[in-house]
Amino acid sequence: MTDAPSPQADTVTRADAEIIVRRAARALGRHGLVHAYGHCSQRLDADHFLVCTAKPLGTIAPGEAGTVVPVNGPLPDGVLGEVRIHREIYRRRPDIGGIVRSMPARAMALSALGRTPRVLHGMGSYFAPGTPLWDDPQLIRDDLAAEQLADLMADSPALVMRGNGVVAAAESLQSAVVLTWYLEDAARVEMDCLASGQPAKELSLEESQRRATRSGLIFERMWDYLTHGDPE
Repeated sequence: MTDAPSPQADTVTRADAEIIVRRAARALGRHGLVHAYGHCSQRLDADHFLVCTAKPLGTIAPGEAGTVVPVNGPLPDGVLGEVRIHREIYRRRPDIGGIVRSMPARAMALSALGRTPRVLHGMGSYFAPGTPLWDDPQLIRDDLAAEQLADLMADSPALVMRGNGVVAAAESLQSAVVLTWYLEDAARVEMDCLASGQPAKELSLEESQRRATRSGLIFERMWDYLTHGDPE
C-alpha cells in the first residue's frame, strides 16, 4: 500500500491527491457508506483542498479529476454546496488532512432517534467520549450554518447530522474513510443492543483511551480492506 494513513496532515501533490480522493470515493460507495449523495476531500496545502467531482462517489472513474477549493474563499462553480462544511473544518483545524461527508444507514437511523452511537466496542472507542449531534435535518447551503456546524464539531473526529448523515475528519483522507466505517459499525452495535432490550455496557473513558490505538497498522489494514480491488 503506497497511500496509507499518515500520522499528521502532510501536504500532498495534486497528482497523488487525485488518486487518493478517487480511491476513497469508490471505497465509500462500495461499502454502502454513501449512495447518490456524499463527497470527500484531501488537503493539498494550508490554503487549498481537493474535493471529488460532483457525482455519486461509486461512479467516479479512474482519472476523473476533482476540483481544487480555496480554504479562504468562495466555492468554485460546479462544487456541491455542502463542500463549505469541508472548508470550515479545514479553516479551523490545521491538523486535518481529509474529510468525508457520508450517508451511512445505521448512523442515519440513530440520528432520527436523536442519538449518536455510544462507545460500546473497540471501533467505537475512537469517538470517545461521544459524537456530537447536529440537531437540524436541513442541508447546509449557507456559510453561517457551515460555520456553526464546524464549531459544534470542534476537535471531534466525527459529527452526526440528524436525518442527514455524517461528517468525519482526520489527519488524512484515508483515516477519515476508516473512521466513517468505524462510526457506522458503532451504530450497528448500538442498534443491535437496542433491539435486544438488554442494557449495554459502555466503555469507560480510560478503556476507550487504551483501546483507541493506531499501532499494529490498524488503520492501514482497514484502508486496505476498504480499497481492495480498486482499479487505481
